[in-house]
Amino acid sequence: MLITNKAIDRDEFERGTGWTLKPEGACRGEVCVPLPMGNADGGAIDIDAVAESLGMPLVRHSDALAALGPATFGGNVLATAEAPELVLPNLDGNPFDLASLRGKKVVMVAWSPY
Repeated sequence: MLITNKAIDRDEFERGTGWTLKPEGACRGEVCVPLPMGNADGGAIDIDAVAESLGMPLVRHSDALAALGPATFGGNVLATAEAPELVLPNLDGNPFDLASLRGKKVVMVAWSPY
């Protein structure tokens, strides 16, 4: 889910994540997770606090732009936005270490015909 503000409204959060906000917290099916005070009462949602409570990775470019990943309760998604150690050949065939870009914003594009 792309986010364009530090705090988003309830409807936008529910549409983008599939979680329903109730007095007891964020709920999806039978699972309800308590949220920090004020995040389930209908006001603006502090996306940083909610992402932490739900185990959702949050990658922030600035206060005006962020990406929120899915909850990690099933264990099948990345727990962080940090890439693993990876060394691949560059276009000249020389090894390129992804860690050399640590601390910089990187967009990775992968493609496979299969």
